[in-house]
Amino acid sequence: MPSAQTLDAFIALVERNEHVQAIERFYVPGASMQENDKPPRVGRDTLVESERKALAGMHGLRSTCIRPIFVSGDHVVIRWLFEFRRPDGTAVRLDELAYQRWEGENIAQEKFFYDPAQMGTG
Repeated sequence: MPSAQTLDAFIALVERNEHVQAIERFYVPGASMQENDKPPRVGRDTLVESERKALAGMHGLRSTCIRPIFVSGDHVVIRWLFEFRRPDGTAVRLDELAYQRWEGENIAQEKFFYDPAQMGTG
């Protein structure tokens, strides 16, 4: 179960848009991430590379944790609001829930729940 200090540190990194650093610091080597019902991406190195590619395609990003955070043992739910600007100048607002399973002070599994229509892709 993550400590309150660990959760605060994780959220602070994400809110500073240091997403890659958050993955490097807080995810176990075999961690997985899953977008809705798509197949999960597995392995911290894979997650880091995927995040780098996603961020490289953006021209601006603001990440906000919408509190409260829900913690039940090793499971954590965080509501995020991401506001970013695409290279074509369009703005996107993504409201998502991240459902995480922690192993001690690190994330082992994470699944994101959001409406894909928010991305303008249906």
